[in-house]
Amino acid sequence: MDARLNYFAEPTAAKALKHLMSAGKTLKESPLAAATQELVALRVSQINGCAVCIDMHTKEATAAGETSVRLHLVAAWREATVFTEAERAALELAEQGTRVADAADGVSDDVWARAAKHYDEEQLTALALLISFMNAANRLNIIARQPAGDYKAGQFH
Repeated sequence: MDARLNYFAEPTAAKALKHLMSAGKTLKESPLAAATQELVALRVSQINGCAVCIDMHTKEATAAGETSVRLHLVAAWREATVFTEAERAALELAEQGTRVADAADGVSDDVWARAAKHYDEEQLTALALLISFMNAANRLNIIARQPAGDYKAGQFH
């Protein structure tokens, strides 16, 4: 299967994506724990059905030492006992921040308060940006029908 578009072959898209990828790199360097970042990126990608991002973030998380048990349970994190309360708050925020069309009020005050119990303002900002970033990346890949399965951990570093 080939992608519909090669974003890097078009000058305008390549320039815009250079900035988008730079933003992603900046988020990786934020004070938000790397494990939390990968779990959130994976959950947002699962919700959106972005196979290439699921492939990427599963492999990046594995390379960073994440366990297969936790990765397999991200989709059912509410029933799983392997996530910390902070991770659960981040995953809940990621779900509401991704499923905005499903909730008339967007992210609820309760969900925000649970996240704010575990993360400081800089981490919350990074979390909000990461959720938004992943939704944008998912949509770009889904529109272009980027094929999944060939990603190698560290490929974009």
